[in-house]
Formats: sequence, C-alpha cells, structure tokens
Amino acid sequence: MTYEFTPADVAFLCSSAGSSALDSVAGLALTPASYLADVATARRLLGAGAAPVLETVLLRRKAVSKVDDPASWLLTGAALQQATPSPVARLRARRFAGRDVHDVTCSVGVDLAALVAVAARCVGSDLDPVRLAMARHNVPAATLVRADALRPVTRGAAVFADPARRDSAGRRTWRPADFLPPLDGLAGAWRGADLAVKCAPGMDFAALPWSGEVELVSLDGQVREACLWTGSLATVTRRATVLRSGGPEWTVTDAEPDDCPVREPGEWLVDPDGAVVRAGLVRQYATRHGLGQLDERIAYLTGDTPPPGVRAFRVLGHGHYSEKTLRRELRRREVGRLEILVRGLDIDPNTLRPRLKLKGPNEVTVVLTRIGRTPTAFVCEPERT
Repeated sequence: MTYEFTPADVAFLCSSAGSSALDSVAGLALTPASYLADVATARRLLGAGAAPVLETVLLRRKAVSKVDDPASWLLTGAALQQATPSPVARLRARRFAGRDVHDVTCSVGVDLAALVAVAARCVGSDLDPVRLAMARHNVPAATLVRADALRPVTRGAAVFADPARRDSAGRRTWRPADFLPPLDGLAGAWRGADLAVKCAPGMDFAALPWSGEVELVSLDGQVREACLWTGSLATVTRRATVLRSGGPEWTVTDAEPDDCPVREPGEWLVDPDGAVVRAGLVRQYATRHGLGQLDERIAYLTGDTPPPGVRAFRVLGHGHYSEKTLRRELRRREVGRLEILVRGLDIDPNTLRPRLKLKGPNEVTVVLTRIGRTPTAFVCEPERT
C-alpha cells in the first residue's frame, strides 16, 4: 500500500520546514535490506511527519524514468504510475505549440509541464485537491483550477485529457466506458474543441468513431501509449511514432504507400516496432524500406537489407515446423541457448523450450510463424538492433 497524501502533507512538503525534512532523509538508502532501519532513523528525526517525507523521497527516485528532473517534484504513487515519460509528453506537446491549451486531467502536472513549455497559455484542472496542490508546486507557470473534466470551464483552447484507466480496486481496465472520465463523455463534453486523449495502446480504436487520428507511440522499444487526436490536431488517420532515448525519432502514417509484396524469405527477418504493428502500418513501413511480407496476415517482414535501429535476424535456415524437426536441427547446430519468438501459431515458448533438450555452446533465435497455412521455423542469428 502506498501512502495517501493529505492537503496538509502537501502544504508541509512545500514549506521550508518540509524542504529541510526532505533533505534530512534524502541520503538514506531505503533498500529492502536497510528499509526498516532507515524508517526508524527517519522517525527519530521527523517524528509523526516521517511518512509523507519518506514516500516523497521514494517516489522521486522512481520518477527518474518519467520526469526529467524529479528532485523537486511532489508525486503520489498512482499519479506516477500513470504519468507519461517526459520524451513522450514532449512529443505530444509539440502539436499544441503556440496555442492556448487546457489539460483537463492534469493530476500532478507531468503532461502539464511539457505543455507549458510550448503553449501560448496553459490551464490545468483536476478534481483531486491533493494532486492539484502538487501540480501548483510542480508547474508554477500554469494556471490551476479545480474542475470536472466533463464540465468545461475554458473556451477556445485546445484540450488534452489523460483519463484514469484503473477501476476502484486498482485493476487495469480496457473498456472506454470505464475510464475516469469515460472517453465518450469527454468527446461529448468537448464537442467542437480540438481534443487529444491519451489512451492505452491495446484498446479497440474502431469503437471510438469520433477520433480523427490514432497515434501509437513507442519509447526504447516499448509501446507506451496511444493518443486520439481530433479536429485540426488530427492530420492523418493512423500514425506510429518511434522514439529512442538520445537517438533518432521517426514516424510512419497511413498516408504513405503500402504496396509491399508478399515474397519468399530473404537474408533477414525484420520485426517492426510494436507501435507500427499496433497502428496497423506494417505494409507502409515495409514499402518505405523495400521489405516484403512473409504472409499478408503476419507482421514479420523479410528482405536483404534491414533498416537501422530495429529488431532484425539473419536467417541461417528455415523450413516446415515440427517439434521433432526443430529439436534435430538445434542438436545439429549444438545450440544450448535459445530465444523463441512466436507469431501466428499457438505455441508457448516456455513449454516448448525444455522439450527441445538444448545442449551445446552456441546460441540462436528461433522464429516460429506461419506462411499461408504452413507452420514455419526460422533459425536465425541472435537479434541485431
């Protein structure tokens, strides 16, 4: 259980006394091995006020993957869990550059901070008084008001929303009607406004006909979010954007050609970034890079030259898949370490691996998929990115 902050806690943490208290325990290790002793030290130093201070220190350490400079931030556990990583927040904020923007679910202000940096004027609102007080501390340049996201309090601004996607028991929900606030409610409340809504990437976007563009975004190989864009914020129907920490950024859209061929396996197999797959833009991506599909319904691509910065596997051999044949081939190659990738077949790698009786000094990747109705195994060199 995480600590539940109160308005009084936030007021204390924002004060000079709170700042001193945070400094006094910032050096504690707070590892599993030292935690009990560190808590005892904090209680000796701070008395009854130790709990919110310790929780803040812990959350700031966890926030390194989400916030650029978390050392001064105030956070709650739930808010941090849902917060957008800062590279993704900055990417999204670029579409709002120079505009008046209202973040109607601003929480503790992670997305708001990215918007303030580019917007003409920026308003943040939330119903939770604790998170709103934290946002006032975290993003002092924004105008903050307590308001319901379904009851507009601004006019003429572009709108951003990040609904909560967990139920009252903390379980993740995929149903748009169960989001807080629900997606259709947001679309109705802000009808006519340019609206952007952050969503879970695994949703059924066809059930949201009001969205003009669906963008899937990945960061360092992990699909982080989907964003629904409406009005003038939408420029295409589907987009995949791929970010790398400290590396290049690229995007592919449904406005690009998609006339890639279905072809025989080449020297390389290419596994497109997850954002491309979830956005349904595998054919556009393949056409851009001169690749072909193994099968029209399978996302693996093939070609003689893989694009840079993606999962690619040099094919050592391939053929009809059966467990017996694969076991014999791996024994011939003296394979003792094996990565198993499966797409389009009902095979559990964790169940299959021990049955293959691996033994030897070599390592390969096996890709199990289907071409037409034929289950096919590719034995490959370990991935190159």
